Amino acid sequence: MTFELLAVDPSGGRRGRLHTLHGTVETPAFMPCASSGAVKALSPQEVRRAGVELILCNTYHLYLRPGHDVIQELGGLRAFTGWDGPILTDSGGFQVFSMAPLRKITEDGVLFQSHVDGSRHFLSPEQTIAIQQALQADIIMPLDECPPYPISHAQAADALDRTLRWAERSRDVHKGTEQMLFGIVQGGVFPDLRERGVRELTRLGFGGYAVGGLSVGESKAEMETVLRAALPLLPADRPRYLMGVGTPGDLLLAIALGVDLFDCVMPTRHGRTGTLFTSTGRLNIKGARYARDPSPVDPSCRCETCRHYSRAYLRHLFVSGEILGLRLNTLHNLHYYGHLMQEARRAIEQGCYGHFQAEVLTRLSGAESSA
Repeated sequence: MTFELLAVDPSGGRRGRLHTLHGTVETPAFMPCASSGAVKALSPQEVRRAGVELILCNTYHLYLRPGHDVIQELGGLRAFTGWDGPILTDSGGFQVFSMAPLRKITEDGVLFQSHVDGSRHFLSPEQTIAIQQALQADIIMPLDECPPYPISHAQAADALDRTLRWAERSRDVHKGTEQMLFGIVQGGVFPDLRERGVRELTRLGFGGYAVGGLSVGESKAEMETVLRAALPLLPADRPRYLMGVGTPGDLLLAIALGVDLFDCVMPTRHGRTGTLFTSTGRLNIKGARYARDPSPVDPSCRCETCRHYSRAYLRHLFVSGEILGLRLNTLHNLHYYGHLMQEARRAIEQGCYGHFQAEVLTRLSGAESSA
């Protein structure tokens, strides 16, 4: 598991290459969420054809169903799911901490109630690492405390301190494995806490670093402030991952600030609800104005959906409740995100990322909030 930094644009954007045991990931890269072992509505082969090189699976969901022991017995996530490329598993911490009435945090770990059947479970940092090792992911994440928004400075500091203690425990039991363990920077919207989190995590030493706890209700300005505080302090030779973000505009900003990896449910979830991303903004395929529109979703797109199907047909599928419509929408959105990352990589290589970013944002202006 190695990371190559190939180029840095004057804007700060980074062009890299992440080598794993199961394939190479060109960065910046976007990971679709395959929470339960599948990118919703698509086969692994379709996900690959959309340009995806790395997927994210969710430890919480797979621990509950079918169980990490079942997946381990069947050969790990790749053999179980049919996805043959690199996999990142998150710790499940975000899912656990989002269920405030159903969980209790202790220094040892988290006691929580399953959303599936109400059964009670306990996860410690050590158990979380063991589960992800059984899943046989390439990149794994430690258990962390993801605080809600808004939160006081004192509450954010407590969550950060616990996250750091858990990170050290996770690192200690992870030693000697072939998986790359990332540290997670928490600290709410407070730059001083984020900076302290980076200093402590880099002192411990991890294969890569993630910024968590964003896109949970804070403003765009607050998110940018956090990223500007944390990212410059991270080691330049390690991959940087921004968790759970976001819109095309968010991704473009974060790339300029030095982020290498992203994940978000947005392209797949929006596809299933009829919102399509295009080079000129979002398109709501449910609109009556598309009922007789013979044009593709995006004339500049070369995905399978845009090459073969019209807006009129996609609208018909959606309003008729046909599953094919959800599949074609999702396929297009994933291709859009993948193509955006490809173009960003090319712009960084050419040293013109700032111009590229401004050009794309101009085309998308006013559309980011129109979903």
